[in-house]
Amino acid sequence: MHLSDAKKHFQFLLVKFVKFANIEEDTPSYHRSYDFFVSRFSEMCHSSHDDLEIKTKIRMSGIKGLQGVVRKTVNDELQANIWDPQHMDKIVPSLLFNLQHVEEAESRSPSPLQAPEKEKENPAELAERCLRELLGRAAFGNIKNAIKPVLIHLDNHSLWEPKVFAIRCFKIIMYSIQPQHSHLVIQQLLSHLDANSRSAATVRAGIVEVLSEAAVIAATGSVGPTVLEMFNTLLRQLRLSIDYALTGSYDGAVSLGTKIIKEHEERMFQEAVIKTIGSFASTLPTYQRSEVILFIMSKVPLPSLHHPMETGRTGENRNRLTQIMLLKSLLQVSTGFQCNNMMSALPSNFLDRLLSTALMEDAEIRLFVLEILISFIDRHGNRHKFSSISTLSDISVLKLKVDKCSRQDTVFMKKHSQQLYRHIYLSCKEETNIQKHYEALYSLLALTSIELANEEVVVDLIRLVLAVQDLAQVNEENLPVYNRCALYALGAAYLNLISQLTTVPAFCQHIHEVIETRKKEAPYMLPEDVFVERPRLSQNLDGVVVEFLFRQSKISEVLGGSGYNSDRLGLPYIPQLTDEDRLSKRKSIGETISLQVEVESRNSPEKEERVPAEEITYETLKKAIVDSVAVEEQERERRRQVVEKFQKAPFEEIAAHCGARASLLQSKLNQIFEITIRPPPSPSGTITAAYGQPQNHSIPVYEMKFPDLCVY
Repeated sequence: MHLSDAKKHFQFLLVKFVKFANIEEDTPSYHRSYDFFVSRFSEMCHSSHDDLEIKTKIRMSGIKGLQGVVRKTVNDELQANIWDPQHMDKIVPSLLFNLQHVEEAESRSPSPLQAPEKEKENPAELAERCLRELLGRAAFGNIKNAIKPVLIHLDNHSLWEPKVFAIRCFKIIMYSIQPQHSHLVIQQLLSHLDANSRSAATVRAGIVEVLSEAAVIAATGSVGPTVLEMFNTLLRQLRLSIDYALTGSYDGAVSLGTKIIKEHEERMFQEAVIKTIGSFASTLPTYQRSEVILFIMSKVPLPSLHHPMETGRTGENRNRLTQIMLLKSLLQVSTGFQCNNMMSALPSNFLDRLLSTALMEDAEIRLFVLEILISFIDRHGNRHKFSSISTLSDISVLKLKVDKCSRQDTVFMKKHSQQLYRHIYLSCKEETNIQKHYEALYSLLALTSIELANEEVVVDLIRLVLAVQDLAQVNEENLPVYNRCALYALGAAYLNLISQLTTVPAFCQHIHEVIETRKKEAPYMLPEDVFVERPRLSQNLDGVVVEFLFRQSKISEVLGGSGYNSDRLGLPYIPQLTDEDRLSKRKSIGETISLQVEVESRNSPEKEERVPAEEITYETLKKAIVDSVAVEEQERERRRQVVEKFQKAPFEEIAAHCGARASLLQSKLNQIFEITIRPPPSPSGTITAAYGQPQNHSIPVYEMKFPDLCVY
C-alpha cells in the first residue's frame, strides 16, 4: 500500500474510532480493553516528523484519539482502570507535551479573520480542551492519579524555574476540577514541596508560586482543613531555608560533594513564601484569618521562660532571621485585615507576645511590630494619610474617616491601653530608632486617636506625648541629638493633630502658639526640619526655653474647662512596670528600679520633715537586682517542688501529708475555741476535779458576792 494511501486509511479509522467513542452504550462491556489505543495515541502525540504539517496532523490525531478513549471509558464503571497510574502516566504527559508548544503555535497562527477555520489545527488548543475534559470528569479518588503525572512532568523537564508553564498548567487544573476537590490539589502541591526540600531554591520558589496561584483559586471553593496545613508547611520550609542560608549547605556541613547554596536564591525563595502566605490569607474569611494570625505568632521565637532561645552566634542569627521572616509573614496576613471588634482582632495571648517582641533590641524587628499594630488598628484606610509627619494648619485636607468609638473598642482600651502606652513610650527611648520608626510611632498614635479614642483615651495619649517631650528634655537616657529632636517633632505633630480633632479652641491656640514660636526660633524641634533627607539639627538642646515646650499645666487648664478630666491631665504619665525587660534581654533592669523609686517619690505625700533618702549607687542597684532575682527563683523552685510532689508522689503519702496538716489545723482551732468560749474565773475560787486537776466552777451572777466598794 502506498504511504499516502496508508495515511488516508489511518485517518479514516481514527474518524471511525472517534465516532465510536461518542456513542452512548446502554449495555456495559465486560471484555473491552483500550491499553493498546492509549499507548499508540500517546506515541502519536510525541511525533517528531521532519515535515511540520505532517507532524502537526499526527499530533492532532493522537490527541483526538486520547480524547475518544477518555470519553469512552471515563463514565464506564467497568473501565475505571483508565485512571490507573499506568494509563495516566501516558495520557497526561502527552497532553502537557503539546501544551508546551503553545508559543510556537501562536507564532504561526493565521490572521484573526482566518482563526476560526484554522483553530482546530492547533495541537496546543486541542490538548488543553482534552485535559480540561479529563480533569472535569475526575472523581474524588482519581484526582491524585491525574495530578501526580503533572508534577513528575514538570520535574523531568525543569519547568519549575521559568514557572510560567507550571502556573498555566495548574490554573487549567484548578478551573477544570470540581470545586470540592480543590484541597486535594493543594495537598499534592504541599507534599511535592516537602519532597523537594533539598532541591535548588529556584525550584522550590517555583513550586511555592504555583501553590500561591492554586491556593487563591481554591480559596473560592472548599479548602477545609488544608488551611493550617498549608501555612504549617510554608513556615517549615521558611525555617529550613534560613538554616540553609546560614550553613551554606543542605546537610549542615560543607564537604566536597555538597552543593553550595547561594544566599540570594534562598532570600528569593523566602520572599516567595511570604508573598504566598499573604496572598492566600487575604482570601480567607475573618475567622480563619484570625486563626492563621495566632498560628504564625505562636511560631515566633521569643525570649521567655517557656520559649528558650538558641545560644551562640549561629543560634542568635537563626533566631533573628526566624523572627524577621515570621513577622514579615504576619505583616502580610494582617494587611487589609478588617475586624469590627478589636478584642477579637487582638486577643490577649496574641497582643502579649506581639508587644514582647516590641521590646527587642533589633531595630528592624521593632519596626515590623509597629507596622503590624498599625495594620490591625487601621480599619478605615487612614494609614497612608499619616505616612509623613507634618504640622498641618488644617487637617481637613486629609479627609479622615472617623467613627465614634464602639463599646467593644472601649472595653479593649480599658483592658490593654496601659500596656500599649507603655510599649509606645519604651519604643521612643530607643537609640537605634531611625526616621521610619518615628513615622510608624506617629501613625500608631494618630490611628489610635481616630479608631479607639474616647475622652479618657485622648487624655492618656496627651499625657503620654508630654512624657515623651520630657524624655527628650531631661535626657536621662543620653539619647543622640537626632533622637531628641525627633521626639520634640513627634510630639508637635501629634498634639497639632489631636488638638484639631478635639476642636477645643483654647487647646488649639496653645499648640499653634508653641509651633509658631518653634518655627521662628527653634525649627529643629519641628518635623519639617527633622524628618527630611538632611535633617537640620541643633547641637545645643540643653537650653530649651519654656516657650518652646507644650506645658502640661496649660493643657490641663484649657481642656479642664471644656469638660475633660483636669485632675488626670495634671498627673505626669508613668509607664507600668513588668518583667518583660528582663525576659527580652534588654539592659533596662536598672532603669526599671529607678522608675520605681521615681514613682514612689512622686506618689508619696508632701511632708515638712522627710527622712534623708538612702543614696542609690550602682552597688545598691546591683544588690537589689540580685536579691529580687534570687527570691523569685527560690519561690519558683518551691512551687515547682510542690507541683512535682503532688504529680509524682503516691496517693497514701499525699493523703498522710494532708491529714497531718488537717490535724494540726484542727488542734489550733480547738485552742482558739477553748480560749474564746472558756467561762470566766469564779470569785469564789476553784474546785478540785477528779485526778487532782483544778477546774473552774462557774457561779451564777445573782449568787456572787461583791465587795462593799461596788455597792452605792
